[in-house]
Amino acid sequence: MLSLALAGKPNAGKSTFYTAATMAEVDVANYPFTTIDANRGVSHVRTRCPCLDRDHRCGNDTCHDGKRYVPIEVLDVAGLVPGAHEGRGLGNQFLDELTNADAILNVVDASGGTNEEGEPVEIGTHDPIEDIDFVETEMDMWLAGIVDRNWEKIQRQSRSPGFDIEEAITELLTGFGATEYDVTASLREIDYPQDPLKWTDDHREQLATQIRERTKPIVVVANKIDVAPEENVERLLDLDKPVVPATAQGELALRRGVEQGAVSYDPGDESFEMMDEISDQQRAALTKLRKTMDRWGGTGVQGALDYAVYDLLDQVTVYPVQDATHWTDGQGNMLPDAFLLPTGSSPRDLAFAVHSDIGEGYLHAVNARTDREVGDSYELEEGDVIKIVSTAT
Repeated sequence: MLSLALAGKPNAGKSTFYTAATMAEVDVANYPFTTIDANRGVSHVRTRCPCLDRDHRCGNDTCHDGKRYVPIEVLDVAGLVPGAHEGRGLGNQFLDELTNADAILNVVDASGGTNEEGEPVEIGTHDPIEDIDFVETEMDMWLAGIVDRNWEKIQRQSRSPGFDIEEAITELLTGFGATEYDVTASLREIDYPQDPLKWTDDHREQLATQIRERTKPIVVVANKIDVAPEENVERLLDLDKPVVPATAQGELALRRGVEQGAVSYDPGDESFEMMDEISDQQRAALTKLRKTMDRWGGTGVQGALDYAVYDLLDQVTVYPVQDATHWTDGQGNMLPDAFLLPTGSSPRDLAFAVHSDIGEGYLHAVNARTDREVGDSYELEEGDVIKIVSTAT
């Protein structure tokens, strides 16, 4: 399952975002380091279900009238403060938790109502743009420190015949999620000496930045748009970075309102309907939230998750079935499963994602939309419905 980590300084709204995205209860409070131990929960990305192309809906629990929700993991960890890579705050614990994340959501307090340490200040008095670069810098310096602490090993290896610096660095960074391709591509972007003994701190920092950009892409979540000065949000959106305006508090209110029967809303909708049986106070709060959503196109929580998975990580959603005619499994369930795979994946990759035995016994696949056999060169597309033929099925 893909994993997204919530990064950012304390009190930026990460735990509220996490709760809104997962509906798992965590501590949420207006002071730094509310989160100490990492929280892991299941959320979903939203996409168009292929059942919309049939004469009836699939009935899957994760499909809301054609809005398909595909599970992912969301990780909420302790807030990050300047100097975290040197151990300030809960920095080392935070950064270590990021190792297995596929992408990072940098949750920023767009209101400017918290300073660089995450302490509450008057709204608009802190520049939220300052909170973006420092997270990237702390991650880069942390990774550079890991490389630096292990560089002596690479220097010793370089004395051996047949030493390959790319292989040595790949071995060092495997635990961070870097592949051989990531290392090779990163080294192409920097000018470095072949002899590890001649590397400087600057070389290692450049390598760390390149590796982090490739293995931990970041989308900025401009949170608290419901209370933020509009010019703050506009300035964030003008940055040459992916930025999604959001109100995690608003999303949480809607999700809880659904549970209480107060509103009709699916995560990712641009608006919602209020039920008749709500108090005047609820109606006033929801009316204010609706204006915020109208201005920014929704609460942004679902949008941030979707952007991270489908744009940053370049994933597609594919649906394996046993019956290519009815799009069902062996029990007659229509479109029972949805898998996220990198763009460019083949039907064989899907077979292995379903089960290693099915992948090992893979024979061929059928595109259920066209009822035609597809070969290994076929690149899976968003919304593909695929029947896998394997000796293991």
